[in-house]
Amino acid sequence: MALKVIGAGFGRTGTKSLQLALEQLGFDKCYHMEALLRNPSGVKHWTNAYNEKETDWDTLFQGYESAVDFPVSMYYKELADHFPESKIILTVRDPERWYKSASETIFSFDPGPKIKLKMLFSMPFSSTARNLFKVIMLNEKSIWKKFFEGKFQDKDYAINKFNQHIEDVKASIPEDRLLVFHPKEGWEPLCNFLDVAIPSEPFPNTNTRENFHDWATGVVKEVLS
Repeated sequence: MALKVIGAGFGRTGTKSLQLALEQLGFDKCYHMEALLRNPSGVKHWTNAYNEKETDWDTLFQGYESAVDFPVSMYYKELADHFPESKIILTVRDPERWYKSASETIFSFDPGPKIKLKMLFSMPFSSTARNLFKVIMLNEKSIWKKFFEGKFQDKDYAINKFNQHIEDVKASIPEDRLLVFHPKEGWEPLCNFLDVAIPSEPFPNTNTRENFHDWATGVVKEVLS
């Protein structure tokens, strides 16, 4: 199965809502950072991508028709080349609001000392715990230290990086293959782009800043159980 839709937008640009929307439209399953946390054995493929080695994208995305969020968006060019029939969706939002949201959620996420101790004590006996630890370390290296060059806390730098990414995507993906999309626009532009019927249900709106930490901590806790 080849990916039909690839998300090029940063985390905290409505990628969780887009994941749910794509699955509702039939592009199921949709790979999201949550999928990597729940199945951390996939970290070996992302490690290859980080090290600029040959990456088995077909195995990583086996069973998936779409993929969004970090770390997918950092490799949108490689994925667009590997899946030449796919369409690319660039989710966007106001840069100031994006920075505030990312700072208070994915950048500052900490599952707490109890869960971290459980992970450490489980690692000698559990490949899942070891791989989950590798995912957390790889995210730190690839997203915050490499992609944002260790300067995410510099607001001006991070926002410039956000804006430059948008321009890079627009410059590298042909217009007929790209949708620049704000989730607040709802179903119509998304469905028109993907050539599917517009659902009668409201467009998904989930994973808000207020509930992010409880949601993310719950995912990690479940994986370690």
